Amino acid sequence: MSEKIKMKNAIAEMDGDEMTRIMWDMIKRELITPYIDLKTEYYDLGLKHRDETDDAVTYAAAEATARLGVGVKCATITPNADRVAEYNLKKMWPSPNATIRAALGGTVFRAPIIAPGIRRYIPTWTKPIVIARHAYGDIYLNREMYVDENSKCELVKTDAAGNETRMTIHDFKDGGGVVQGIHNTDASISGFAVACFEYALSQGLDLWFATKDTISKTYDHRFKDIFAEIYKEKYEE
Repeated sequence: MSEKIKMKNAIAEMDGDEMTRIMWDMIKRELITPYIDLKTEYYDLGLKHRDETDDAVTYAAAEATARLGVGVKCATITPNADRVAEYNLKKMWPSPNATIRAALGGTVFRAPIIAPGIRRYIPTWTKPIVIARHAYGDIYLNREMYVDENSKCELVKTDAAGNETRMTIHDFKDGGGVVQGIHNTDASISGFAVACFEYALSQGLDLWFATKDTISKTYDHRFKDIFAEIYKEKYEE
């Protein structure tokens, strides 16, 4: 056998749950390590180990990914109430994906795998469709609660001087319900926009931006405004 391909730098290796652990071990043994001198920093993101470390291992994996520049992550379980009971967990730990994305502040690009000899479903399409998804905030860093009947939920903003601005979300007079709060930042939205523009240019793809700004006239419209500003400043020419 010829000499293995040498890796100059290590990558962050994040193990997962259930069958993904078995499949990843098989992939490494049969397809990677026979040919590549694999260098990794290993982090076990299996649910039991996240529980044992009070989720510190997830934050360590995120830091390693940022430091090393490349990370490979297996699928993991985000526990619900049934999983908490099944694994006897200390608490309902958050999504590892959300934790890592929030730490990295990146963008998720979902691109098809194109290989010679595999016929495409629509042969006339010569370029892939790549979905870019913002990887910070929104539902992944939300706060939510059940609301009892005869309760009123408000959105409250407190500025640096202590002044409050209040908006009523809903007055639950006719029964209980649920409420959810989400957020985003201008810096994160700007990073998302730049990542989208740069990726489209590097891959020679058209870039289409979609949002529901006709309904979400502040939250979604902020995305639209920032994309337009960055396009005007950096990419219009």
